[in-house]
Amino acid sequence: MIRLTAEQLLRAYSMGIFPMARDRHDQRLFWIDPEDRGILPLDRFHLPRSLRKELRRTDLVVRADSAFEQVMRLCAEPTEKRPETWINDEILRLFVELHHFGRAHSIEVWRGDTLVGGLYGLALGAAFFGESMFSREANASKLALVHLVARLRKGGFTLLDTQFVTDHLAQFGTIEIPRRDYLRRLTDALGRQATFYGDLGEGGTAGAGAGVADGGAGVREAGADGAGTVGTDVDGLLALLSEQSSTQMS
Repeated sequence: MIRLTAEQLLRAYSMGIFPMARDRHDQRLFWIDPEDRGILPLDRFHLPRSLRKELRRTDLVVRADSAFEQVMRLCAEPTEKRPETWINDEILRLFVELHHFGRAHSIEVWRGDTLVGGLYGLALGAAFFGESMFSREANASKLALVHLVARLRKGGFTLLDTQFVTDHLAQFGTIEIPRRDYLRRLTDALGRQATFYGDLGEGGTAGAGAGVADGGAGVREAGADGAGTVGTDVDGLLALLSEQSSTQMS
């Protein structure tokens, strides 16, 4: 079997196709090119009110790129609701390599030293391709998604590709668009520059850090090295999302 290279994988994503395995034990990959593609419009992200209240009460910690391979392995594990996954060893190998190249990224949600939720994906230009997420605690993966959207919008991304639309993603505003429209958006995003490491720290936007001052939610972002420095709390993330929505609509 000819092994796919990281460079070939990047080229495939830039063409609008992505690989999957039939299950995590099958080392063969096949290419997916959906007629209808799931995307989450970054300027129309919807956060359900009940989740907003729940996130403000959490004491979880959010980090980026501090445990990429661990996130992937947890995404690949079967669960009661998801008895089989498509992430095999070959996909794991490729994405870990892309992470070392600075192309693949993860968002991790921690309770103390325990990783309880997260997601990972691939960044090309101003496009982010969300691959998979997991949750070992209520709302942990949802918090990771909220953080991802704020980070992408702050960093200048214009496309968040979810591949497909699920009930879990639909509640946040994910929609399906025809392949032709998707490729047009992808081409535009690939021609733009964006950064995954935009400043989300306290003071970076109106209202950021308010929850800390008020003794509220303790959600923090560590640096890319996972150092654990205080960053954006949930109120700050929500303020950032609201601020950017107002700017984009004005």
